[in-house]
Amino acid sequence: MQTSKRIPPIRRIWCVLAVLLFISTSHWPALAQDKAAPQTQIVLLGTGTPLPDPERSGPCTAIVVNGTPYVLDLGTGVVRRAAAARNKGVKALEPTNLKIAFITHLHSDHTLGFADVMLTPWVMGRREPLEVYGPTGTAAMADHLLKAFETDVKSRTEGPEHSNKIGYKVNVHEIKPGVIYKDENITVKAFAVDHGNLQAYGYRFETPDRTIVISGDTRPTPAIVANCQGCDVLIHEVYTEASFALVSDEWKKYRLAYHTSSKELAEIATKAKPALLILYHRANPGCDQARTDECREAGSEEQLLKEMREAYKGKVVAGHDLDVY
Repeated sequence: MQTSKRIPPIRRIWCVLAVLLFISTSHWPALAQDKAAPQTQIVLLGTGTPLPDPERSGPCTAIVVNGTPYVLDLGTGVVRRAAAARNKGVKALEPTNLKIAFITHLHSDHTLGFADVMLTPWVMGRREPLEVYGPTGTAAMADHLLKAFETDVKSRTEGPEHSNKIGYKVNVHEIKPGVIYKDENITVKAFAVDHGNLQAYGYRFETPDRTIVISGDTRPTPAIVANCQGCDVLIHEVYTEASFALVSDEWKKYRLAYHTSSKELAEIATKAKPALLILYHRANPGCDQARTDECREAGSEEQLLKEMREAYKGKVVAGHDLDVY
């Protein structure tokens, strides 16, 4: 006959405590992971230029903070790219959630999607007006777009669709340099940049866990360094030095007044010291119009990265549509 050994009371207490400690601590990694998960996502909805590249939609970057999207620039294809990002797992970019937008300047490649963002999310059920922040002239553009689509709006609101009479509207805020927007998720500062004869802005986005600076279109300006100052992410336009050598004197003059070369950007980033530099809007004016094999090679992403890595020692990547950082 076997006799069971009784566990002394003090040992039983320690066993219970050990079990409870194991149960509680088994959840710690998950909790730590949740805490470390970034509150802010950068989604490149469009990294293109005026060049009709089917792989790149027009310029548009989404900053998603705690499930709320803030969109910078409204290039061609922005709503469909948002839907694609949603399908890839960025649920906040459901098109009906597109309600707040910022515009750097009024060139067509940065605004051809304006009507799309005004109307498509509304047709899909958005019930709030679109809030848009941009340079002088943004209000006139919105007014003219609404006029252009008044037949569509009338049909959808008065016809059998019974669409709501608010979601297609636009509240435009024409801005000056300084803090232009703030809510519980984000503070947005606009700063003047130098893009030829246009009124143009770059933007600094401050969120609970990241600081992001986006250049918009600009030639080199000290404002980028002043507003980055070791920011987490700098997203900057650029063209290649190799393609500059192939264009006419007129196109060279244009580039120098409106855009930033790889060499110039390397100097800017070295001073600004971002943790990550993302290259977007890889335009090569003059070469883009020529469309020769020599120009394509000289303006390619491979050539751009080669030039950047020779001149800049920080972390740099070339952005593509639907990249998430």
